[in-house]
Amino acid sequence: MKTALSDSIDFLKPLSAAAPAIGLIMGTGLHRLADAITIRHAVDYADIPHFPISTVESHTGRLLFGTIEGREVIAMQGRFHGYEGYSEEQIAYPVSVLHGLGANVLLISNAAGALNPDFEKGRLMLLGGLISLQDKAFIADLASSTEHLFDDTLCERFRTVAKQEQIPIHEGVYVAVQGPMLETRAEYRYLIRVGCDAVGMSTAPEARRAKALNMACLAVSVLTDSCDPDHLEPVTLEEIIAVAGQADRTLSDLFTKLIASC
Repeated sequence: MKTALSDSIDFLKPLSAAAPAIGLIMGTGLHRLADAITIRHAVDYADIPHFPISTVESHTGRLLFGTIEGREVIAMQGRFHGYEGYSEEQIAYPVSVLHGLGANVLLISNAAGALNPDFEKGRLMLLGGLISLQDKAFIADLASSTEHLFDDTLCERFRTVAKQEQIPIHEGVYVAVQGPMLETRAEYRYLIRVGCDAVGMSTAPEARRAKALNMACLAVSVLTDSCDPDHLEPVTLEEIIAVAGQADRTLSDLFTKLIASC
């Protein structure tokens, strides 16, 4: 793994700036932030040695180097999931690459279903906690890395920016499941009972790796559908992407202002 990581970093190093950078992971249907980047270089994942390749249609699969509001950023335009056949080690691998290229902050976005009945579809949820029901064979990081994944200072800055922009946000616990299918009514009832506010299929491996590397990490979910087990309605991937797209501008604006404050 160390040799592979060195190969990836050596390949990309000429494209990165000397200054510390902010790493970004853009989730399902969340691509507008790329428009805010003054892009110097864009590299397809397929061209990076040992890098995973996005197989989900809604994930572009490019690594972007540039600036937002004068701050250096390295942005993942598309991510990876366990249901694509990747291990959690492979999913977290790009975070190690970003860190090796000088990123000391990681901002994560994802699409998630709202479990909390008080959380509206189309709103944003700042992750205050995370439960993973994914692969427990993920042993590459220190056990202490899961104690407190999200950086208090970053979270407070995000709250401040949202308040200044008069954007209401929720805060809650995100649960990561394997997917790719959506959950049953019984599963929703279970997740609600154990204290989960939103459910998705990503973010846990990346946040854990960021913590293990001492990167300041923040994650935000776009709540794309309602997971009320007593009033459950069918939902398609196209509908999820559409709702994510509607909230994309809001999240991108908040992330841009957050980056400017860092």
